[in-house]
Amino acid sequence: MADVARHADVSVKTVSNVLSGHPHVRDATRDRVLAAVAALGYEINVTARIFRSGRSGVVGLAVPELGQPYFGELADEILSAARSHGLQVLIEPTGFTREGELAALRVPRRGLVDGLIFSPAALVQSDSHLLDSLDYPLVLLGEQMFSPSVDHVTMRNIDGARAATDLLLDAGRRHIAVIGMLHAETAGSASLRYTGYQQALEARGIEVDTRLLGWSDEAWHRANGARAMADVLDSGVPVDGVVAFNDALAIGAMYELQSRGLAIPQDVGVVGFDDIEDSRYSVPTLTTVDPGRREIAHVAVDILRRRMQERLDPGATDRAPVLYLAGMRIVERESTPRRTG
Repeated sequence: MADVARHADVSVKTVSNVLSGHPHVRDATRDRVLAAVAALGYEINVTARIFRSGRSGVVGLAVPELGQPYFGELADEILSAARSHGLQVLIEPTGFTREGELAALRVPRRGLVDGLIFSPAALVQSDSHLLDSLDYPLVLLGEQMFSPSVDHVTMRNIDGARAATDLLLDAGRRHIAVIGMLHAETAGSASLRYTGYQQALEARGIEVDTRLLGWSDEAWHRANGARAMADVLDSGVPVDGVVAFNDALAIGAMYELQSRGLAIPQDVGVVGFDDIEDSRYSVPTLTTVDPGRREIAHVAVDILRRRMQERLDPGATDRAPVLYLAGMRIVERESTPRRTG
């Protein structure tokens, strides 16, 4: 730590404050210290830190998987946000399984992390009581379950899916397929995004045609999007638009459409959801909903950091849990036609 202090031209105490996530450090000083840490390859002795201060400076992140682009890019954003506060992140993929998520809640490396950011996919609302008696700070992500006992950062799923559907309706499309329906889900992202799709159609006096529903019983990967799109097309229903529940599904759907000789967006307009990096490089580039992923990551880390500090301050007053909704916007690219209205 003394070497880092000399390299950054600050005191050892300042280095300690930065690495402990102390809030009252100027951004320029924090950046200089973290640059020195990286340059020197300094590694924190977590065990010693816990012994001295009662905290590790490490936070946990439990997500379903890193292979799905949204979660991989979310993890990158959380790592960046945590690093800016001198925190390290221990990532635990839960594999879209109930067992994995229960294990993350029960034993999130309890001796090593000060708090947990948790994005469930298998646990459901009836499991929310599991969050009531946790003895560590937790920030919940996503829409799979809600609890008045913990802080929660989420996105505007209904608004995003409705805006995506409206974009196609405004362009004159009336036979809009939806890709990513889940048979087993009664809550969560798929249900909420379908609600947004329904609302957009109903506002124009258009009934939902069940033949336009593309179902998937697995994670939202490209292959599932292609299969769901094939099922819709094979039904014989006319299709001139597609709303996919994430960008990976949308890219798979575009592959299937183009393999059958359909032009995008001339024949079929396509909108995804998540604004992952791949959406900027697909052919054609993908119009998508940006759900505020960077905002979600930074707000979640900031809330968790403040909760961790409160636990170390015996005079801190208990604040009511926060429910934070990130902003969303449509990012228009080549996969959708120009609006006619």
